[in-house]
Amino acid sequence: MTQMIDSLDAVAADYDALLVDLWGCYHNGVTPYPDALEALRRYRARAQAAGALGIVILLTNAPRPSTGVRRFLDAIGAPAEGDTHDGIMSSGEACKRAMNGGAHGGRYVYIGPERDLGMLPDFEGQRVSIEDADCVLLVGFRDDKHEDPSDYDAEMAAWAARGIPVLCANPDTIVDKGAERLWCAGAIAERYAERHPEAPLVWYGKPHAPSYDAAFALLDQLAGQAVARHRVLGIGDGIHTDVRGAHIQGCDALFISGGIAAPEVGATPEAPDPARLEAFFAAKGERPRYAMPFLR
Repeated sequence: MTQMIDSLDAVAADYDALLVDLWGCYHNGVTPYPDALEALRRYRARAQAAGALGIVILLTNAPRPSTGVRRFLDAIGAPAEGDTHDGIMSSGEACKRAMNGGAHGGRYVYIGPERDLGMLPDFEGQRVSIEDADCVLLVGFRDDKHEDPSDYDAEMAAWAARGIPVLCANPDTIVDKGAERLWCAGAIAERYAERHPEAPLVWYGKPHAPSYDAAFALLDQLAGQAVARHRVLGIGDGIHTDVRGAHIQGCDALFISGGIAAPEVGATPEAPDPARLEAFFAAKGERPRYAMPFLR
């Protein structure tokens, strides 16, 4: 059974490190959550006082490199590294590294908003048409407010016909920005996989390995030693991303029920509806070790 907890303090001493999701857990896309910031500060301070590791890595499916995530956090007033967290790893960073290393060729079709054209600033590739591309770089919707995944069906057919890999830089399907719910690249990628199951699709981000490989490499570097995965707690509001990803990696998971799942589980600042939460876990096929409404 999943244990409901009221505060991160209840389990903090059991873990040497935290992998903390951003959207819906650390911030809402507009402003950081004060309770989450304080919870992470307490975790780090108590660990340091006890001579323990107490490392916090913000692990996000943001389709931009870690430097871009830092700039975004600065823009919404989040604390700098060394306050609530020690480092950042993003799905965009994992994707960028693979492309910089030549894993997918040098010519790509870009799918996403113009504001994210700098998603891979170190990648010396060439943006081309589908006829000349080595891969499709799927960062997001061109217009996440007015489009839906079906608007890309014709393009998906062209991608599949070429047989080139589609790189999904953000496996999330939706995100809540304040009170507004927006589409993410994962919604296009999931539809592509359903309609063209034979076509190559490469996922960068939770729950898939590339982001975790990079996050654990960063964690071990910060710790100065290899950190046992059973001593790492994954925290987030995505049942198929944060919770499943933690389980695949051999980590425990703390599910934040007041994020994107809130409409399904009846989350309130006090607690989700127990029956609806149980039904949610059963339907999704994932059961985290812990759950709480919000990170605090």
